[in-house]
Amino acid sequence: QVHLVESGGGWVQAGASLRLSCAASGGTFSYSVMAWFRQAPGKEREFLVATASSGGRTYYSDSVKARFTISRDNDKNTMYLQMNSLKPEDTAVYYCAARSGSLLRTRVEDYAYWGQGTQVTVSS
Repeated sequence: QVHLVESGGGWVQAGASLRLSCAASGGTFSYSVMAWFRQAPGKEREFLVATASSGGRTYYSDSVKARFTISRDNDKNTMYLQMNSLKPEDTAVYYCAARSGSLLRTRVEDYAYWGQGTQVTVSS
């Protein structure tokens, strides 16, 4: 059973940067595909980016690939999301998720483990 805890959210002005963290415990983090999703009020949960357990493979959604960067430190069981040039439309609850295997999936239902989310609010 993998337990995920996000942190690093907050309230920032447009153009600012934030780095989110996702700390994992209770499972084989180093063998899991990890991903970030977000959910804005009244909208579906949206895939942002996924990273493989090793080898540096990543897959970004078009909406964020120019501004967001995913990374992971398997020694620390932690994943990060560096978000730059934030926009008001980035306002959402950000979730990290994990799945076993090596495929970089983009659907919510493909991920078995989820954190509780961290709120990011970007003001104009």
